[in-house]
Amino acid sequence: MSQQSAHNAQTMDRTVVAKLTGNLGDQAALARFGAAFAQVYAEFLPDIIKSETGLDINIAYSGCQSGRMNDLIAGLGGNHALVNGSLRNWAPKFILGCGSGFIMTMMEHMLGARPEDMEVAAARPLSVIELDLSVMVFEKIANVLRSAVNASGGFEPYLDPPYNIEDRPAAVGDDGNDFAAAIVMTISLGKSLSQIVIIVPQRDLLRTVVSAPRAKNTTAASQAWSEQLSEQVRRSQVMLEARIRLESLTLDTISKLAVGDVIPFMDTGDVRVEVSANSKDLYICEFGRSGENYTVRVKDNVNSDDELLRHLMN
Repeated sequence: MSQQSAHNAQTMDRTVVAKLTGNLGDQAALARFGAAFAQVYAEFLPDIIKSETGLDINIAYSGCQSGRMNDLIAGLGGNHALVNGSLRNWAPKFILGCGSGFIMTMMEHMLGARPEDMEVAAARPLSVIELDLSVMVFEKIANVLRSAVNASGGFEPYLDPPYNIEDRPAAVGDDGNDFAAAIVMTISLGKSLSQIVIIVPQRDLLRTVVSAPRAKNTTAASQAWSEQLSEQVRRSQVMLEARIRLESLTLDTISKLAVGDVIPFMDTGDVRVEVSANSKDLYICEFGRSGENYTVRVKDNVNSDDELLRHLMN
């Protein structure tokens, strides 16, 4: 038997075994599960987001795809944030995905941008701060999932930190590469249209009873969300850069500079330093020294706190 024939036979054997053991369903069964999950999300996730942020979103069912877990993840393409999750007594491993455009648009709204001023966010991987902030989005997605499935014991979902799909490690062999289903839903906010995805092994999905959760009182949730968002931003690490203006030189002089040559600062008194992050000016400082370390001392703010937080997300 050729190597290709052996591989095909092995794949066929796995498929047959999975079907016989109830770990691989037909497309009609998967579509029913997908539609049931989408109905729950369409009914409850917009209400949760509305009550906690004041924003109007819409959820629509796009379909349910069958395949090996790694193939389904790769099929999402780029510009998605992912979270590895688990829920005791339901699924020891599942993946939540969300299009980066939705998270960027939501964060712009939450940081004060006016809907009429916003354009559709250009597709790109999320920044470090946006990934930090997406934690709250994935928590809401996971909580609806938890309420919709028959996981006994009242356990909460466990979620790893979010990451860009571009940063997902390459798959090695078939470890964890189960037959899975990807339930895909579109999620819209203003002009932004993205998707959220639930990828779960079929052995767990096919044993699931999907039911609508009971509504909860979300009084004062909007303020709590805003405070959590602001706190999440403030805890994020940001790389700072300092610029000092040097004395102007002619191109002829610059072309002849050699190792050991000295270029004076432009300022003759206190040396002005402009400190920035993500190409956004933050502070006006003065240059100095403390012990063996060179330092800068803050003299003035360039922007307000709200302007600064909005910019650092990008």
